[in-house]
Amino acid sequence: MKAATIAQLKKEFEHIDQESLKQLCLRLARFKMENKELLTYALYYSDDETAFVQEVRHELDQKFVEINTKSYFYIKKSVRKILKLIRKYARYSNSKSTEVELLIYFCEKLNNL
Repeated sequence: MKAATIAQLKKEFEHIDQESLKQLCLRLARFKMENKELLTYALYYSDDETAFVQEVRHELDQKFVEINTKSYFYIKKSVRKILKLIRKYARYSNSKSTEVELLIYFCEKLNNL
């Protein structure tokens, strides 16, 4: 998932009511480094969870293609990195079904690898 630019985020803020903006800021306070990614999820994907899952799946596909399979060490390291990415995106969603769906997809891709 690619983070939106500041200008795009400003345009979306104009269409949000005050209470929603307050809730968004409270959620934003929980995260430090991933603030723009969290805002991107909240503004563009929170209403359409299936689009979010598809976007993350596409990113996972790219990560699995990039895995260096010449050494067990690199495979293990890459798999841990992908799993860390899944956990980060699952935190954005706060939906157990999304987390389970991404983890099942991860297991299927890992099994195929």
